[in-house]
Amino acid sequence: QVQLVESGGGLVQPGGSLRLSCAASGFAFSSYWMNWVRQAPGKGRELVATAFSDGRTTIEDFVEDRFTISRDTGTNTIYLQMDSLKPEDTAVYYCNCLGSWGQGTQVTVSS
Repeated sequence: QVQLVESGGGLVQPGGSLRLSCAASGFAFSSYWMNWVRQAPGKGRELVATAFSDGRTTIEDFVEDRFTISRDTGTNTIYLQMDSLKPEDTAVYYCNCLGSWGQGTQVTVSS
C-alpha cells in the first residue's frame, strides 16, 4: 500500500524559504518517479516538479529559478526546496506517485 506523508509547510513572508518533505512507503521508491503538485485556492492542481528514478529532475518554468526537487533513496524521501517565495506560491502542496497522493501540506506566503 502506497503511503505518502508530506510535511514542512507553514506561513512564511515573501522572499522567505521553506523545505517540504514527502516520506514514501509501501512501494519500491527507487524505481518510480515522484511528483510535487500544488493546488492554490480556487484553482486546479498543477505540476511543480518531478524527480525521476534515474536521478533526473524537472522543474516547471514558473518556479524554475526558485524551487529545487531532490530525492533521498536511503530514507525514501523527496524534498522541495522553495526559495524566494511569492504570495502566488500559496497553495496546498502534495506529493504524488503511482496514482497515490499524500494529505498535502499548506504553504502560505504572506506578510
